[in-house]
Amino acid sequence: MRKFLVPSVSCCLLFILTSCLPKPKVEKPIITIWHWMTDRQSTFEELAKRYKEEKGIEVNFEIFFPPGVYSQKVLSAAPAQNLPEIFGILGEKKVLASFVKGGYVLDLASYLEGEWKEKFLSSALLNTKFEEGNIYGVDIGFYGIPIDLMNIQFLYNKDIFKRLGLDPERPPSDFEEFLDIAKRAKRELGVEGFVCGWAETWLIYCLLTNYAFNILGEEKFLSTLKGEVPYTDPDWIKVFSVFSEMREIIPGEILTMSNKEAEQMFSAEKAIFSFNGSWGINVYERMNPELNYGVFLPPKIGEYPVKIWGGAGSSFMINPNSLYKEKAVDFLKWLTTREIQVYLAKNTNNLPSVDLRKEPINPKLDEFLKNKESVTHPDIWPTFEDSRVIEEINRQMQRIIIGRTTPESAGEKIQKVKERVLRE
Repeated sequence: MRKFLVPSVSCCLLFILTSCLPKPKVEKPIITIWHWMTDRQSTFEELAKRYKEEKGIEVNFEIFFPPGVYSQKVLSAAPAQNLPEIFGILGEKKVLASFVKGGYVLDLASYLEGEWKEKFLSSALLNTKFEEGNIYGVDIGFYGIPIDLMNIQFLYNKDIFKRLGLDPERPPSDFEEFLDIAKRAKRELGVEGFVCGWAETWLIYCLLTNYAFNILGEEKFLSTLKGEVPYTDPDWIKVFSVFSEMREIIPGEILTMSNKEAEQMFSAEKAIFSFNGSWGINVYERMNPELNYGVFLPPKIGEYPVKIWGGAGSSFMINPNSLYKEKAVDFLKWLTTREIQVYLAKNTNNLPSVDLRKEPINPKLDEFLKNKESVTHPDIWPTFEDSRVIEEINRQMQRIIIGRTTPESAGEKIQKVKERVLRE
């Protein structure tokens, strides 16, 4: 009997000892999100609180500002494998492409199949989508989820329209009418015809490409970027002429005017027209809550549809190397539900990324969204222009604006740079 007693006692002692040992701590998942949006931190914190109450999972929004500091942090964290569960990538699409190729961004294509994908507005997912044969050599997929949208259009002051005896609900439909109204406002009321932050030259290129689509058509415009159509083409001269024709309706200091200064001028009702993005809803509300303005597409010149820059405003990417990547996907699904998108739209005045028709949101959001089918963006074009050519385009448009050169001469200078780039 004794030979059976020893192992029995040993087993009992082992059970007692192991039961007294501290149990291994089970770590609860925490979803960390890096972002740069200072104006939304309080809203994000409220959503994190709500998510923990609903799902029992902690979400931590960490903000880094200014955007340059944020971008540097993300760039440094990626190769060190120190990215959080969710983060954003600032910059051109080639930056996103480099992150995808490095294995730092999760492909969300399989998660988006079906109901989730159907919720988004048509342009929402295009900025972070890579299609077959894309110029970046990235595998086909969806690599980001937009939490809001943006677009850039023309704005007009409805009260100044009334003072001119015009219908405040009918903005100009063509370029000649636009010029005529702007000249009248300057002549009869002493206000500027048009303001924009053209010290930030990307806005010049944005407006130029809007009219390139309108005058050349999409096929001919993209053929130019490929080097198949020269910038000396008569249709391009018409595009460049837009800036010479606007010379009479703009303030003399427009080339040194930042977009913030242009926003201040428009909000102070010192200009009848402007060219600005949907982010201006928040800006104008802070500067002049009584500002009565409308939104419309750039007035047509050519026979083709006018296109406007737009698409995803802020997008979040998921770190594929995170232990909690599935939890991160679940959070982004929750963040883009109709209920939460309504909350975001009401609290941030940014365009929603999902379809919120019939929801009571700021009417100004609806005004920017009404032309959502006209949206395009360099990030979704199948090819792009070399930065040196864009720099020359902006330089020549500035010279046209101040009367230092002609559209024809500008076209020749731009084409020379284009040919040099093509030879390389």
